[in-house]
Amino acid sequence: MAHTRPDTMRRALRREVAGTIGLLADEEDFAAMRRYRTFTFDDHQSYLKQVEGLLRTLAAQGGHTTVALFDPEEYAEYCAATGLEPDAPGSRTRFTAELASEGPTLPYEGQPLTDLVPDLVDEAVRQATWEYATVVLARAGTCATCGEDIGRAAFVRASELIARALASSGPGTRHLVCSVPTDTETLLAALHVDGDSDGETHLDETEALEFTTVLAVGIATRRPAGMVLRTIAEGTRDRVHGWRMSGGRLHPLTAAEVFDAYCTDAVSGELVSPESGVDYCAAPDLEDDEPGGGHTH
Repeated sequence: MAHTRPDTMRRALRREVAGTIGLLADEEDFAAMRRYRTFTFDDHQSYLKQVEGLLRTLAAQGGHTTVALFDPEEYAEYCAATGLEPDAPGSRTRFTAELASEGPTLPYEGQPLTDLVPDLVDEAVRQATWEYATVVLARAGTCATCGEDIGRAAFVRASELIARALASSGPGTRHLVCSVPTDTETLLAALHVDGDSDGETHLDETEALEFTTVLAVGIATRRPAGMVLRTIAEGTRDRVHGWRMSGGRLHPLTAAEVFDAYCTDAVSGELVSPESGVDYCAAPDLEDDEPGGGHTH
């Protein structure tokens, strides 16, 4: 019986080990880590090149590596909470392991860091948005009149409104965007829905959960939120519909209001040219007027 050499076995085992790299994606975070003596890098661009080279090497060896954003402030808080010495590579490794299990990560699949980093930042923003929205719904309490859980009712209501919006749009690819202002920032969520020739819809369940949660925050908090739906179908012009939220209810925008919203720069307020091949349409009314239907708190 043939025996496998120990070094060959170790190489084989190494290919079975998944790893995570905590990435300092921007100059400010990199500069914050330079206060630690054991952090030996002194140039951010060189650091990024070394990280990319390591990722390529690990991939060439058959390894699976994910990348997480390394936040120096969170790291310092982690060390203070756990009693770890922050100026130690072992502490950074343990923190990165925590990121792998709890924080947003993306797999390295050979893409350059210039492509991976923006996707990783977007993923981090998505997770932070969903976590914040979830907390808001959990703390919404119960209705003083009927005793209903406000957060749960808002989530159910948001699900109904999304389903009605999709049903009203007809066949094609649908892209929904929702924005809800809060005291500190504006929550944003997007939902991409594909439709096939049989009328079946296909979407990412996690994305749908996040979108529904953000819309539910607007319903539960009665903030002036908004939702936009763009429908793309082969052989036809794109169609754009919009709704504004007031008092926890979605109100349809007219074609002129949708046009104004799309053709006004959000920062400067200046008019911008409308897109070619796009129709700005009056939105259907998604709310029902049945007794108890669309009950908000």
